[in-house]
Amino acid sequence: MNQPREGLPKKSNVRFLILAMVFLVTVFNYVDRATLSIAAPSMRKDLGFDAITMGIAFSAFGWAYTAMQIPGGVILDRFGSRLVYGVSLITWSAFTFMQGFVDLFSSALMALFTLRFLMGIAESPAFPANNRLTVMWFPRHERGLATAIFQSAQYFALAVFTPVMTMTLHYWGWQQIFFLTGAAGIVLGLLWFKVVHEPKKHKRANQAEIDYIEAGGGLPQIGDVKTPFSWAQLKSISANRMMVGIYIGQFCLTSITWFFLTWFPTYLIEAKGMSILKVGFVAAVPAICGFAGGMFGGLWSDWFLRRGFSLTVARKTPIIVGLFLSSTIVVANYVSSDAIVIGVMSLAFFAKGVGNLGWCIVGDVSPKESMGISGGMFNLFGNLASIVTPLAIGYFVSTTGSFEAALTYVAAMGALGACSYLFIVGKLERLEVNSPTPSA
Repeated sequence: MNQPREGLPKKSNVRFLILAMVFLVTVFNYVDRATLSIAAPSMRKDLGFDAITMGIAFSAFGWAYTAMQIPGGVILDRFGSRLVYGVSLITWSAFTFMQGFVDLFSSALMALFTLRFLMGIAESPAFPANNRLTVMWFPRHERGLATAIFQSAQYFALAVFTPVMTMTLHYWGWQQIFFLTGAAGIVLGLLWFKVVHEPKKHKRANQAEIDYIEAGGGLPQIGDVKTPFSWAQLKSISANRMMVGIYIGQFCLTSITWFFLTWFPTYLIEAKGMSILKVGFVAAVPAICGFAGGMFGGLWSDWFLRRGFSLTVARKTPIIVGLFLSSTIVVANYVSSDAIVIGVMSLAFFAKGVGNLGWCIVGDVSPKESMGISGGMFNLFGNLASIVTPLAIGYFVSTTGSFEAALTYVAAMGALGACSYLFIVGKLERLEVNSPTPSA
């Protein structure tokens, strides 16, 4: 890269501070989602929930989160990522905190379902905001890694906080899990408003950095115009064959995520007979592998771009390889050793991490003026899995008495997602909402 000419200011690097904040907030986004999965075995015993009831409680978040994706995207385009994300973080953290009181209600299930539902509404703008901020702050050749970093927050959250939450559960009870994580999120929300601003409004970002972002294909100016909602924009995006294939792929990938976020600790306890403390540490191993896979996938994708490969090759190759490899999770049905089962799960989660570049693609191909709506559509279809997966697995476990059908279902999602990127998505290119697009 050329050195700055003498007399010109050196480029600032505020974008990495913004990325660090996005990473931290995304960590707590997933920690708050995972609180119920850690608390579930004890809550089932204390509150008398069966597998189907627990599946209903797990799915509450997904119903609201999914339904609010397009409204959340519209709000982002209208009011900007800083304000919407900050308010969202504080609100969902407050609802997390309140879940520690559900045993005080006459209907604990109704109270839990309501609070998880409200938490889903509050979290709905989170990932479209992550995508919007990454596109604003990073040039294209850095965006694969930047996206991988905030996407890998989900694995970091599970790896670091699963042991913390299981120890909290063991020594102080399931209520304290919600109190601890909820309070931490509220404090982080206050820090967010102090640190995060849009590129042209950030006092620490100089013009050299903004020029560098823009020259590399970043969009630091998208915060300048507040875009009103348009049905034409929504139709143009959703009717595009490329986007339909991306939506299917994300649904399949998110199905794998939600197995690990909801039923995985219960699987280790009920199917493998592990203690809750052992689960806390064992469940962290696949999460660490998922983190490594996410970082590898982002670096691999950016490496392709720097070597002159097309955007299509650079983004789709890690996704297809990762999704196909993640289907190896079905092997856990045919082995009995705990060590081998954890190895299989770790490989599947590593592979899922490699393929977790959907948000990077959305940043690359979304219309510039409709980044929030496009991200909302993508997250809506992807997070239908947050409803379907907990309920489907709860049904399989309840009717068969084992997790074999559940793991087969998760494996099939990996293979189907890879096929969608292979045969439906096609060439990746940025959409123009005012131009005709091929229908799916």
